[in-house]
Amino acid sequence: MAERSFAKEVQKLKLGEGETFTSEGILAITKALLENGVGYVGGYQGAPISHLMDVLSDAEEILDELGVRFEANASEAAATAMLAASVHYPIRGAVTFKGAVGVNVASDALANLASGGVTGGALIIVGEDYGEGSSIMQERSHAFAMKSQVWLLDPRPNLPSIVKAVEQGFELSEASNTPVMLMVRIRSCHVTGSFVARDNRPPELSVREALSNPQSNYARVVLPPMSFVQEQDKINNRWPAAQKYITENRLNEIFGPADGEIGIVLQGGMYNSVIRALQRLGLADIYGKSEVPLYVLNVTYPIVPEEFADFCEGKSSILVVEEGQPEFIEQALGAALYKAGSDISLHGKDMLPMAGEYTGQVMLDGIEAFLRAEAPELLPAQRRAPNSEEKIEIPDLSKTVPIRPPGFCTGCPERPIFAALKMTEQEHGKHQITGDIGCHLFASLPPFEIGGSTMGYGLGPASNAAFDGGGERRPISIIGDGGFWHNGLSSSIGNAVYNKSDGVIVVVDNYYSAATGGQDILSSRADNETKSTGHLIAEAVKGVGVKWVRQIDRTYDVPKMRKILDEALSTDHVGPKVIVASSECMLNRQRRERPLTAKAIQDGRRVEKPRFGVDEDVCTGDHACIRLSGCPSLSLKKLDDPLRDDPVASIDESCVGCGNCGEVADAAVLCPSFYRADIVHNPGRLEQMMSDLSQAIIGWLQARRSQKRLEFS
Repeated sequence: MAERSFAKEVQKLKLGEGETFTSEGILAITKALLENGVGYVGGYQGAPISHLMDVLSDAEEILDELGVRFEANASEAAATAMLAASVHYPIRGAVTFKGAVGVNVASDALANLASGGVTGGALIIVGEDYGEGSSIMQERSHAFAMKSQVWLLDPRPNLPSIVKAVEQGFELSEASNTPVMLMVRIRSCHVTGSFVARDNRPPELSVREALSNPQSNYARVVLPPMSFVQEQDKINNRWPAAQKYITENRLNEIFGPADGEIGIVLQGGMYNSVIRALQRLGLADIYGKSEVPLYVLNVTYPIVPEEFADFCEGKSSILVVEEGQPEFIEQALGAALYKAGSDISLHGKDMLPMAGEYTGQVMLDGIEAFLRAEAPELLPAQRRAPNSEEKIEIPDLSKTVPIRPPGFCTGCPERPIFAALKMTEQEHGKHQITGDIGCHLFASLPPFEIGGSTMGYGLGPASNAAFDGGGERRPISIIGDGGFWHNGLSSSIGNAVYNKSDGVIVVVDNYYSAATGGQDILSSRADNETKSTGHLIAEAVKGVGVKWVRQIDRTYDVPKMRKILDEALSTDHVGPKVIVASSECMLNRQRRERPLTAKAIQDGRRVEKPRFGVDEDVCTGDHACIRLSGCPSLSLKKLDDPLRDDPVASIDESCVGCGNCGEVADAAVLCPSFYRADIVHNPGRLEQMMSDLSQAIIGWLQARRSQKRLEFS
């Protein structure tokens, strides 16, 4: 069950020639793929591009009608390997995954694909989420394009430009026999706009038709001596062919006046931010007409030196706007100017920050600094001197607003796992614990503070390999079900079996690839019409040789979870010990159950919903329950009682009734202040009568007690 359904929106994909297509970026990309005769599509889920996989999944019926093969790949490496279909056959293929981390995983397949080259157009759509909207380490995909000689597109962030880039990406790939990466930034994925649609086009050669006439060419196999020939082919043939296509088809764009003493070279994805900064400086209008010449690199690799030289003609100074580091584009342009013997001043990271996202204010400050240094006459008079106007003092909000790190959702079934583990550590002492990519990594933050490293998706247990040789305490590794199926079964579990590791591995099974949008995976419990699910993780680990396996199907049972952890840490068994802790992701469960519950209540059927609370008279106010639970619905409440200064625990309206707080309090032998109350919708007649009687008795007893209470005036 994906985070978002596009079942209605995908009907727009049927629009034809001349009709207006209005949507967000990810739907526009899908439409562009279909318009350009794609033969197969695939990819791996991962923000910000994860919804593209959801769109493709919801559009499978349309894809089937056109003869397009769709596959949800097990990893980014598997997705890139799928592009092998374009190596020998003139079939256009496209795959998609998340930026730097996806390219890291795919690098082996990507390097082989780029070395041998392709016959059909091969497009890799990379969701680049560099900046503060990212959940990963701050790196760029640009380095991999340079390393493997893969061409990199970075189109202007509007729908017509993105759609055009898909078409040009396929054509550039075919013209140079090289795979192409199409980079769409996090905002581009969800920007809304319109473009004029064209008819969808079936692939000229489908994958089914290709199977009837198999092709092979050993010259494209990456083996010596052909691998040496392939490198020469990249540089001597493919690179010039790519530059020729880029120039002749004007993939890069020039805006603004034809002449001028200064100019700005920018990545296509930075166009909107640059134009906005120029607007604020009075050098561009709301339609994007700029008074400063702009050279927009919709292709950021390879650079075309001749095209850049033409732009520089007659200019004395250039600013390069390149987000992220290292400054690959600035270095390439600087080298081009040096080789040409030019005396043009080249600015970039000296005016703009080396690292960090280029926000609106950062862009404004950088461009203003460049203009003040090189063309002050273009600036309004009041902005020409650095301190000519009074600066607005911006308060340091970091000192007044607390940081908001990510955390588990209310009712998350992973929270009780770490509550149990924290109690286990109180008994056995602190352990060496590693995490993995996924929601469970939030356990490294307060209140649990469990685990302190993550080396990559599916590599949690492998991260502890150095500690698995025996010691006073066994190392503990955490891995999620998504990471397990991504590559953890071989890279982590198989690795532990082969090396006879003695550590404890906890596989957090929440039924979905929850952290990337709630898509189904191999071990999902739901029936999926197009995918095979229901493959148990416990059976898989036994299949690779794990002998000690424990399965728990309700992680909210904290005492049981704690008992299994104790057993794993104290058993005499030598070898990896795997605990599969399974409970459905609460977010997906609520998405699934809430509409059904609302419908049942509306239909007049009896519905019982559990809610939990805290008895204020029993709560001691030591807040140990909060330190062991951390649930967002568990907070503090100040009492009116003058004899009790400390606030008590309180459960707010966001409670989903999972019962974790009470389970933790019971398992840790805390105060028994938690209670459960079942809210009944559409009760029966007898239930209503008993409720009315109960309320009457309670009301009489409360009134009687009030009469005997002392009052002071």
